[in-house]
Amino acid sequence: MCSNDPWPALLGRQDECRTLSRLLASVQCGHSQVLVLRGEAGIGKTALLEFLVGRAAGCRVARVAGVESELELAHAGLYQLCSPFSDRMGSLPGPQRAALDTAFGRRPGNPPDRFLLGLAVLSLLSEVAEEQPLICVVDDAQWLDQATAQTLAFVARQLAAQPMGLVFAVRTTDGESQLADLPGLEVRGLGVDDAATLLTSAMPATLDLRVRNRVLAESNGNPLALLELPRALTAAEVAFGADPRSGGAAARSTASRLGHGFVRQLETLADLPRRVLLLAAAEPVGDIPLFLRAARRLGIKADAVAAAESAGLIELRDHVRFRHPLVRPALYRSATAAERRTVHRALADATDPDLDPDRHAWHRAGAALGPDEDIAADLEHSADRAAALGGLAAEAAFLEVAARLTADPTHRARRSLAAARAKATAGAFNAALVLLAGAEAGPLDEAGQARLALLRAQISHNSSHGNRALPGLLAAARRLEPLDAKLAQDTYFDALAAALFSGRLASGPASGMRQVAHAARTAPRSEPPGKADQLLDGMSVLYTDGYAASAPLLRDAVRAFGREDITREEAFRSVWVAAVAALDLWDDVHWGVLSQRHLEVVRQAGAVSLLPVALATRALYDIHSGDLAAAAALVAESEWVADVTGGENVLTPMPAAWLAALRGHEKEAEQLIRTTLDAAVGVGQGGALSMMYSARATLYNSLGRYEEALASARTAAADPLEPGATKWAMAELVEAAVRSGALEDAADGFEQLSAMTRASGTELALGVEAARGALLHDDDKAEDLYQEALERLGRTTIRVELARARLLYGEWLRRRGRRVDARAELRTAHESFTAMGLEAFADRARRELSATGEKVSRRTMEAQVDLTPQETYIARLAAAGLSNLEIGAELYLSPRTVEWHLRKIFTKKGVRSRRHLRRLVDQ
Repeated sequence: MCSNDPWPALLGRQDECRTLSRLLASVQCGHSQVLVLRGEAGIGKTALLEFLVGRAAGCRVARVAGVESELELAHAGLYQLCSPFSDRMGSLPGPQRAALDTAFGRRPGNPPDRFLLGLAVLSLLSEVAEEQPLICVVDDAQWLDQATAQTLAFVARQLAAQPMGLVFAVRTTDGESQLADLPGLEVRGLGVDDAATLLTSAMPATLDLRVRNRVLAESNGNPLALLELPRALTAAEVAFGADPRSGGAAARSTASRLGHGFVRQLETLADLPRRVLLLAAAEPVGDIPLFLRAARRLGIKADAVAAAESAGLIELRDHVRFRHPLVRPALYRSATAAERRTVHRALADATDPDLDPDRHAWHRAGAALGPDEDIAADLEHSADRAAALGGLAAEAAFLEVAARLTADPTHRARRSLAAARAKATAGAFNAALVLLAGAEAGPLDEAGQARLALLRAQISHNSSHGNRALPGLLAAARRLEPLDAKLAQDTYFDALAAALFSGRLASGPASGMRQVAHAARTAPRSEPPGKADQLLDGMSVLYTDGYAASAPLLRDAVRAFGREDITREEAFRSVWVAAVAALDLWDDVHWGVLSQRHLEVVRQAGAVSLLPVALATRALYDIHSGDLAAAAALVAESEWVADVTGGENVLTPMPAAWLAALRGHEKEAEQLIRTTLDAAVGVGQGGALSMMYSARATLYNSLGRYEEALASARTAAADPLEPGATKWAMAELVEAAVRSGALEDAADGFEQLSAMTRASGTELALGVEAARGALLHDDDKAEDLYQEALERLGRTTIRVELARARLLYGEWLRRRGRRVDARAELRTAHESFTAMGLEAFADRARRELSATGEKVSRRTMEAQVDLTPQETYIARLAAAGLSNLEIGAELYLSPRTVEWHLRKIFTKKGVRSRRHLRRLVDQ
């Protein structure tokens, strides 16, 4: 059916996405379409094809991808395209079927006639398209074998009235003579603003403005060039250049990414032009005056610079630029250690230590032959400032190089420990463990050993968020009590965070949340207490004295985080726990504010190890507040983080599962929920069990499968004190129990829910309580509670709960026989659910509206779509009494194609038969 619903365009590709959406709509309306996307490698052609495929709901999709190694294999691409439809080849005319069988090696014979083969492919695809609109996407068409390219070009030119789209993606730098005369769309680089946005999303750390502008200029808006950066380079390497003392493994990796082509070009250059390029590669800012000062110190003259520029790898304009952002590290790492030291010495001498002390120290380190305490001390002093230019990765790099340049074992162990801490927070867990092994060689005093044990436990926690780290964190906290009361208390806070994750799957009888709470309450206290200390006290009281006793303490702590400035340390360690506490208190305002503040700080600092928690916490807020588009963007970002870090984290699929559950996409939600549950059990993350069973309960309540919802809600709410999801699960339990007739369960669940919502006292808490409490009544008391719920929830940001309260109220009104009143509430609920994208809840509201006598199309927008001219003609012929065979003969269509068009016409016009269609046409 014709599609005209809104679509989320790719960044900077609004025009291209609009063109593809029009193409798709045309195919869905019965027309054939051909388009060739042309652009350089990495410009985003494949992403546009994926956009098209992702939008092709209701269409069948066939895919072909050209493979360079199969260029000489005749018909390899055709086999990719046609093999899924092999069961239909028997219906082709004999000569056409024989041509395909011969081309695919199923029967002996000479190469088939090109025209006959083209007709066979066209007939096969047309038959498929008659049953369902067909979209064929051909990626990397420049690598199709010649026979396939010729055949597909023939098919593209012969498409007529079939509902079929054929879209190619081909590099402009490669020959495409077969496709040259087909309709095309040039895919160009992103604009500066969009490229900057993509760079920021690809590298979540603050970058020196000069470096950022240089990267943008070198990328020329090529998305792949920008997205490749975090996979090949850390933020530190982007900001300061490659580690001047790194080994050759990274060099081989980066060189292989570029096909060794850039590096091979160096071999043809004389020594001085090669040194020019190496000098430019070692200086990441692209500062021409600095570059020229360093060049003079190396004895490089203008003619050598000109020779390097003429090689095509570099150009000197407003800045020194390479032709691709990854040329710089590839050239740098291809040089010998001695060559690198030489250019770094020149750059250090040319850099003003007063104006740019950090780069001066970095280049001095690159020029050092061995340990040097002066340079190591400068690097250590520069580490904090370096973080402002390259995030935690830069801070960690400075500290790591400082440790390597330190001769004194005690200082080296201390610096290695500091570097390991920064590496771990930046998400480089393996590198952090290597540095810890160096620090462990010592010598370390008792405090140093305790900090080392603490960091090992923190790495274990942040890398998996399972239950293995909790015993180590508790042990480290106890060990630190006589040494550093403040650090011990911070460590108890870390143990608290680990306990929140491990939940019911705590690794031992003495490692659960209650044990952490008791230990924290009896530990020595540092003065004065900070916000995190208040939060730790409140969470400890929750597990020792109960929800009601903890609520005032947690409320004060959460408000302190909301109104006061927060340090980076607080942002890293405790703000997300404050956001969880706000959720536990049904405090939607602080849940929203604190989850956003946490995410912003973590992103800006490049604290990759903390991003999964920050993204999940914020995504869950966006989901419950009804902003599913924002949540989907965060889910995509979390998948990017997992891809870049190579880590498996239970937190990655969790928000995606909630998103699918609230949308009512049962198959997708169940797959994600099961995946998350399996992973959670594997690492011991009990908190994820509550989250996923709560999501499942919500899903089945939306689908009206209340017994299944009740079973999941019971499991989710097994420990009511467990923060976060258990509160939502109790609300789901009450609704599911009432609807499935388990009234005793409903009353018990509501009693637990009410005790907590009353202790919280927020508008959200009392609104949810009123909405669920109304389910337990069938008199005027119910109506009072529903109206109270709407009033209270209308003052919150949690739009999903407001819409659900309207749905419950509307259902109650309908059952009381008050159809007019019910329609008003149900209509508003339906509109809200539809606007938010909560499809199952919207469908539940639609069914209730239908029961009141008001007819609501499942997809109103589609019902309003006009018929195409062809569909109008078919409708008139059908209304006149012609059979499908007769209509097909009139329009040169097969009877099956006519039937397919009629089904679309019936759907668009909301009719069920030709008799109804006749009435419509007569009007």
